[in-house]
Amino acid sequence: MRKARVLFVSQEITPYLDETHIGKIARRLPQSIQERGKEIRTFMPKYGNINERRHQLHEVIRLSGMNIVINNADHPLIIKVASIPTARMQVYFIDNDDYFQRKAILTDKATGKYFDDNDERLVFFNRGVIETVKKLGWAPDLIHCHGWFTGLMPLYIKKGFSEDPLFSDTKMVVTIYDEEYTKSMNKKIVDKAIIEGVTKKDLKQVEDASYINLMKLAIDYADGISFGSEKINPEVEKYAIKSGKPLLEFKGEAEYADAYNEFYDLVLEDSNVLAD
Repeated sequence: MRKARVLFVSQEITPYLDETHIGKIARRLPQSIQERGKEIRTFMPKYGNINERRHQLHEVIRLSGMNIVINNADHPLIIKVASIPTARMQVYFIDNDDYFQRKAILTDKATGKYFDDNDERLVFFNRGVIETVKKLGWAPDLIHCHGWFTGLMPLYIKKGFSEDPLFSDTKMVVTIYDEEYTKSMNKKIVDKAIIEGVTKKDLKQVEDASYINLMKLAIDYADGISFGSEKINPEVEKYAIKSGKPLLEFKGEAEYADAYNEFYDLVLEDSNVLAD
């Protein structure tokens, strides 16, 4: 047996953006899991307001260069990487000039409204992570998704890449936070998110592109679910509990590292990997 490999995919990570609850968890949890004997990789979007010089980001030429087609348009995939020296941890960044050069994260600073193309940015990020992991040739035993911006990852792995040797045995854990968006995304996300192996029927859950239904879709294809905030959307909470899947309740900072490590082992109990 070998060490378990855990891929963390998050919509934000401290210290690259202003500190948030998701960002703190996505920064500290991978380090804690690595210290407990598992191999890790970590991904986030390279938003335009991330200071590349301060954080010493640099492009990984061997991983960049692919085009991802969304809505019949080619969008170059650019991969950058930075290190957190105190954690012996690298972070991979998914970048693209069309989607991630604006000096903001998910909302327009001037209006406070969510960007109209967040649907395409979401699709690009989720697909970009998968294509980059394929280029790395690093088969994750478990993928842990943080934030609604990772909401398509479970569907893509379980349906679009179920026959790929790199992902055929991959387990999915989805953490749900108190960070919902109130206005639905572009309803054309159903057409834009289709890839080989994923049909319009598979995306029926997100026809109205609401936060609740995006999270329900993620839950549908997850192998384990956790609550990352003390209070989350009650409809999503009820749906998660009703799913009957392994569920980790909210844990405070003092206990979440051990709790998640044990939860991963539970989800991976049938896999041929070391528990720790």
